Amino acid sequence: MIGRVTSTTMTQQSLRTLQGTLADRELLQYQASSQRAFRSPSDDPAAAATTLGVHGEQSRVAQFARNASDGMAWVTTVDTALGASTDLLNRARDLTAQGANSGALSPTARESIAQELETISAELLAQANTTVLGRNVFAGTSDAGAAFTPGTFAFQGTPGSSVQRRISDNETVRVDFDGSQAFGDGPGSAFALLNDIAAELRGGAEVGARLDDIDARLTAVVAARGATGARQVQLERAASLHLAASTDLEARRAEVENVDSLEVLVRLQSAELVFQSALQVTARSLQTNLLEFLR
Repeated sequence: MIGRVTSTTMTQQSLRTLQGTLADRELLQYQASSQRAFRSPSDDPAAAATTLGVHGEQSRVAQFARNASDGMAWVTTVDTALGASTDLLNRARDLTAQGANSGALSPTARESIAQELETISAELLAQANTTVLGRNVFAGTSDAGAAFTPGTFAFQGTPGSSVQRRISDNETVRVDFDGSQAFGDGPGSAFALLNDIAAELRGGAEVGARLDDIDARLTAVVAARGATGARQVQLERAASLHLAASTDLEARRAEVENVDSLEVLVRLQSAELVFQSALQVTARSLQTNLLEFLR
């Protein structure tokens, strides 16, 4: 049995066909202008789920990269301060060795050496109180303004504490250094040592035995710099891994979320031709009505 087809039925079917063709063209126009494969998760639930996962992974890697960058600022500051401290202690050792020749030095020369040693002590203290954004890099988690108090040279850091930066799911790096381990504390500190040598020089005492004390402090500072250098290498390696991971994730995101521009343009041109053809066919099929036929 043949169903009855009216002009109204033809009109509705034609409009539905035109609407579908128009919707396809509109989606292609959106893809061409935005370079995105879909507007909402309902357009492609599987691709949307994959994209959300990739975006979450990108955020996680980006946070680790920021942590590594911040940690690098800390360890670089620590390394610079320890390098300067090594140079200062080496200079102090040379001066002490000169002062040990007590028979060949005049009181004026001994006073000159003593003054320079005191200046080096003050410079060394400044290096030990180095900060990054207001935080002292040798005081651990302490919020004290300085790791060492001028005058008494008492260590103000939190004993046993450390500043950590997480650079991966299972890896953290210490980015500070214990100032008391590197420079000593109070009367046993490197700062006090240099001031004591200066006082002994002014008093005419023999300071040759103090060379061993300076060597001990030098050894501690050099060891601290070596440990800091190892952490710096670890952070650099992590930064390289983060960059590679970020590049891979972006490629995965683009593969799922973005479109092939050339393919979309070809499909858009095809859709426009289909739409124009549908308009012409619809116009021809609906232009003849019953009155025109009877006429």
